[in-house]
Amino acid sequence: MDGSGELKNSGPAQAYDGPPDYRQVGRHGVFPETDHDEVERLNFLAHMNRHLATRVMPFVKQAWEARGEADFIRSNGRPPESRHEVRTALLNDPTFQTWSAMRRATMEQRQEAGRFTALRQAEQLKARADALIGSGEQLQLDPELAVPRYVSAVDHHCMPGSYHGELFPGDVSNAASYDHAIFATTGGMLGRFSDGGGHAVVNWVRRNLPEFQPRRILDIGATLGHNVIPIAQAFPEAEVVALDVGAPMLRYGAARARSLGVQNVRFVQGDGSNLAAFADESVDWVQTTMFLHELSSASLRGVFAESFRVLKPGGIVLHVEQPQYAEGMPLFEQAMRDWDAFYNNEPFWSTLHEIDLEACMVEAGFAKARLIRGGVTAVVDREVFPDAADDAGEDYGRKAAWHVIGARK
Repeated sequence: MDGSGELKNSGPAQAYDGPPDYRQVGRHGVFPETDHDEVERLNFLAHMNRHLATRVMPFVKQAWEARGEADFIRSNGRPPESRHEVRTALLNDPTFQTWSAMRRATMEQRQEAGRFTALRQAEQLKARADALIGSGEQLQLDPELAVPRYVSAVDHHCMPGSYHGELFPGDVSNAASYDHAIFATTGGMLGRFSDGGGHAVVNWVRRNLPEFQPRRILDIGATLGHNVIPIAQAFPEAEVVALDVGAPMLRYGAARARSLGVQNVRFVQGDGSNLAAFADESVDWVQTTMFLHELSSASLRGVFAESFRVLKPGGIVLHVEQPQYAEGMPLFEQAMRDWDAFYNNEPFWSTLHEIDLEACMVEAGFAKARLIRGGVTAVVDREVFPDAADDAGEDYGRKAAWHVIGARK
């Protein structure tokens, strides 16, 4: 500003590289309505999440390299030998404390914002879901199913009631909260319908298994269908089963699929570690996407064993997850990745990512020579990021990448 009170341009304007406006979120027939304040609250959280990831987190690493590691060595006479020692040392560092506290706060605020919006219209959402589902067979619930304790005892990623909680018969408010606010959590990087993971899996299969034409597909841990809908759309002749233990998620998912015009997927309540309703060798493709980290160790092995049993010869199983803590991954990175296990209500996260999943697959019956290894990268949604390159080698801070572990029977 000069003496006249006029603002002066201090330099060339920087191109905007923040999250997309929440108003770009994809809406469907059971998507909750949001008013101005609710939209801006979610916009704030999207920006805060992006700021913490791209602006604050790098300083945590700098603090560890500049003082944290040296302090540990002075106190112990040796470098840290595990991610747990690194994490414990970080707890005393003010930079980590600040980043961690703010990240936890954004998760809690995201749940509060999502639930407020969903709860104020819970009855209307139920009515809309009921009308969309109708009396068809797209939804199959099992009131006798016992929700496993690894689900019932945990409010996953700070979500009250997790995937199974309902406030009244037919309630879908938890699913609505999860659906409409995840756009803010991810900064839109999974696309308008938060289905970038599903599109990534489809692309991987078409690129690596071009001859594969499944007739029956089972998606375990499908929740409300973000990732299974693109699979069903890509293989319209296939019968697709979306399996989950959470009735509210399945109700909402069935209504969501119907409103999006997807007819070949059924939402079925069941436990992936006990697929008694599925005959031996009756499925061509078993899929999980960011699901294994929420399983107990016993249930993980049950899912692997049941997947082997129900797969037809020549069928495939694909598990998409965050990378394992393999040899060569720096201990600091392992410790930071472990944050979710200790501060984001993901108690099985840490153990899952140190398990030898390939050995578990072989133990379940899959031949080691038939194991599948790879990686998938979320597909850029052009309606959200029109200028981003759809290139697995560059994520622009807006795409998500995961590892694939699987097998062909």
